[in-house]
Amino acid sequence: MTLTAATLVQTAATLVLTAAMLVLAACSSSKPTSNSAATSSAATSSASTSSASPAADSTSAASNSATTAQPVTTQPVTTQPGTTQPGTTQPVTTAPPPPTTTATTDRTIAELLARSKPIVLAHTGGEDQFPGSTMFAFGESMKAGVDMLDLNVMMTADGVLVIQHDATVDRLTNASGAIAAMTYAQLSKLDNAYYFTVDGISKDRQPAEYVYRGIRTGQRPPPPGYTPDDFDIPRLTDLIERFPHIPLNIEIEGSGAPAAAAATELAKELHDLKREDATVVTSFDDPTVAAFHAMAPDVEISPGLSATAAWVLEGTALPDGMRILQLPPEYQGTPVITAESIAKAHAAKYVIWVWPNDSKLENAASYDKFLEEGIDGLNINFPAEGVAAVQRFHR
Repeated sequence: MTLTAATLVQTAATLVLTAAMLVLAACSSSKPTSNSAATSSAATSSASTSSASPAADSTSAASNSATTAQPVTTQPVTTQPGTTQPGTTQPVTTAPPPPTTTATTDRTIAELLARSKPIVLAHTGGEDQFPGSTMFAFGESMKAGVDMLDLNVMMTADGVLVIQHDATVDRLTNASGAIAAMTYAQLSKLDNAYYFTVDGISKDRQPAEYVYRGIRTGQRPPPPGYTPDDFDIPRLTDLIERFPHIPLNIEIEGSGAPAAAAATELAKELHDLKREDATVVTSFDDPTVAAFHAMAPDVEISPGLSATAAWVLEGTALPDGMRILQLPPEYQGTPVITAESIAKAHAAKYVIWVWPNDSKLENAASYDKFLEEGIDGLNINFPAEGVAAVQRFHR
């Protein structure tokens, strides 16, 4: 067929956005850590108070314990996937603390979407403020007053659905290997806060800067109200049982058979734990979204990459039943969220939840700007800052 100039331009635009969003999905650098003053200040405040939140007074002792304890000086152990060994110190397993959520009744997605004010989601538990994808991070985000917890799930080698942002344990833990190649017993021994610093994840800092390192393995005490288990790689069931009332935004990682297996298990667990009306499920992989929806038609879903790109670039309506767009604000200087796209979404009765893909946008000023533009949800790395922004906006 003959390609017109307009067709070529549209095709190029689609490829750019698709490639951009795939990169953002595939790597943890989609929300990179910054050493900017704003990020450093907010993260430092987190480490010194355990949560820059309304519950800060009650949790200050927690952070002091984590900050002043002697750091672990052992080097991370790198092994072959599936045979990882987290070091010579055995993790300490204890009974979980009581739930710290203040919610007393279940909150549904329908109720959240009907609210007159924007919502705040803690991206992987607030990964710049706390060690992401840990029960500690989710607990501190709850204290900050978030409306939803955001997380990523995938399957272990022995069929356990776990919460982790990355497909491997290399970036966050004291070991190396693919999660899909390890059993849950192996993964649960790892220190999921091993490389966390007040500036986010880093592997080239002084030992004392790893403020939560060694809590998982019993080499330093946990903050009050928490246990060493709160710094491991948790199962989805652990999170739901600890916080049974908080709505969840769950991304199924990957594609193909592994993602299909995760979708099947996720549908089962949401049904068994009666969380079908309090969860949003998405994936960058459109077939995975469709497969999950076929198994759990009552669960709210958010569009995958192709459907999202079609809406952004071509104005194509979202598939029937979808109404939540989860978008980055821009890519390489090209705006994705604009006044026009926000107006178009609201006219179609869609909502937009923004996830900043640039650490320079993870601060109070940017959160305020998103809200002023009409964004309906902040999926962010500094939960307390987001809650405060909504409170300022909705006075």
